[in-house]
Amino acid sequence: MFRIDEKIWFWTLLVIPVIILMFILLQIWRRSVQRKFADSALLKRLSPNQSVFKSMLKILVLCGAFACLSLALVNPKIGTKLETVRSQGVDIVFAVDVSKSMLAEDIAPNRLEKSKQLVREIINSLASDRIGIIAYAGKAFPQLPITTDYAAAKMFLGNMNTDMLSSQGTAIHEAIQLATTYFDDEEQTNRVLIIISDGEDHEGEALDIAEEANDLGIRILTVGVGDTKGGPIPIKRNGIVLNYKKDNSGETVITRLDETTLKEIAEETNGVYINGNNTAEVVESIKDVLDKMDKKEFESKQIADFKDQFQWFLAMGIFLFFIDIFFLERKTAWLKKLNLFNENF
Repeated sequence: MFRIDEKIWFWTLLVIPVIILMFILLQIWRRSVQRKFADSALLKRLSPNQSVFKSMLKILVLCGAFACLSLALVNPKIGTKLETVRSQGVDIVFAVDVSKSMLAEDIAPNRLEKSKQLVREIINSLASDRIGIIAYAGKAFPQLPITTDYAAAKMFLGNMNTDMLSSQGTAIHEAIQLATTYFDDEEQTNRVLIIISDGEDHEGEALDIAEEANDLGIRILTVGVGDTKGGPIPIKRNGIVLNYKKDNSGETVITRLDETTLKEIAEETNGVYINGNNTAEVVESIKDVLDKMDKKEFESKQIADFKDQFQWFLAMGIFLFFIDIFFLERKTAWLKKLNLFNENF
């Protein structure tokens, strides 16, 4: 498993396109000046050993050296020791609505991005709880099984979008049904399902399934994302709004936050409903609920020791700089004999 210490140093990689741009501008300027002095045939006779290929190779080596130094500054680490850790916590499954209605921008930047932000912040507030992720629209799809790997959870979360499920619509009951398969201990009493949605339920079976989940000891917390006044669903291309989704009669579809449905689902399992507009309030409310629940002890495998790898990139960077010093921009004898790229004519 890899870990990166100083991600901010990735910005130093921007020096590479700057070097390439300067090289291109230098070549253009040089060609322009040379043409004022003599035509191309005469220039080849005056400087027969000039090599464009070696000039490009020299720049590529220089860029490689800067790339290696940037990676050395970032200091990647690799996990070398796996330990079994005993901890106490709650099993939490996040069910994130990825239907098209989540593209509505009645909450910035849109409902789906807000939902992902809420899940990330909730995960950041956890200590040793296990988490799983479900994506749902017309159908529910398992994204991540129960795990303590928060980094993996955030990675899967970041890749979620409204195009990942071909079955559109909103079927909350599908997410609840799938969540019941996530918990592996039948005697476990600290099971939590957090549904993050705008509350639209096209199937209307959510309350019945929530009652069944309650019988299994699953407590459902619902977080409503959006505005009760609603908003249109934008149709975008390359980030530009082309139009808005319309119904069969040609009217613009307005999708609204349905708090009533979400409250009823939560109440069915003695859970709570939370409006998702304020991230800090959502995190605090969920943390309060989790703190009052019984904790289960479980074992998990975790990487306990990470070793620095910057030295390899630093050595490679220095080596490439050293090579670059001895690279000349003229042809060498053996390369000239090979006549690569037809440079001798």
